[in-house]
Amino acid sequence: MVRAIRGAIQIDSNDRDAILSGVTELVSEVMERNRLTTDDVISVIFTATPDLTAEFPALAARKLGFHDVPLICASEIDVPGALPRVVRLMAHVATDRPRQDIQHVYLRGAVALRVDIAQ
Repeated sequence: MVRAIRGAIQIDSNDRDAILSGVTELVSEVMERNRLTTDDVISVIFTATPDLTAEFPALAARKLGFHDVPLICASEIDVPGALPRVVRLMAHVATDRPRQDIQHVYLRGAVALRVDIAQ
């Protein structure tokens, strides 16, 4: 069965190391909370707000071992008043877990984005 897992993290600054560190934290939490391995991951879409340009978020996943997983990065739309410096992800995974058992992960300031499903 294929499930989609959402997640987001607010990054401290538009700095390469800050982006890589934050995305590493986010991807690691998604994997741990949902008891996944890279073999379970079908693909991951990353988006970044327009104020994050110092590095591709997907590089952090590659460094975590996502070598043969299709990854793509895109820019989030620039909505006035939106939370700044946010990387979001949507991971498509193969899992037998029912939808209600999927844990979506919102970290740091990004918790405010989805208080209804953040865990």
